[in-house]
Amino acid sequence: MKSQLSTLGIPAKALLSLLLLGAMSLPRAATALTAEPVPVAPKMERRAELITLVRQDCGSCHGLTLKGGLGPALLPEALKDKPDSSLVATILHGRPGSAMPPWQRFLSEAEAQWIVQQLQKGFPDDK
Repeated sequence: MKSQLSTLGIPAKALLSLLLLGAMSLPRAATALTAEPVPVAPKMERRAELITLVRQDCGSCHGLTLKGGLGPALLPEALKDKPDSSLVATILHGRPGSAMPPWQRFLSEAEAQWIVQQLQKGFPDDK
């Protein structure tokens, strides 16, 4: 083996170190490839638009105080057992067979995620 390595011009210890370093990096690289991207929070100006959208457009079915109406309540206690991903999917893709329309034409996934986070905390007032 020593002769084979020497024909490449790489010292055996250096080659072994490179192999170990590469092997140690594989789990981290695999995690980076499989991890879901972290959504970027909307800017302050867009947040104000989203608050108005939720209070007025969502409120037309879920009630202007988000306590429910045609659609269910969107208050923290009503959402606490629902997975974030399910709520984001409902916002973006709607609920087929119901009055809940898809909002993906108007919202990015990050914006839908931000709305879910705000609903879970108690949605801010429209000012």
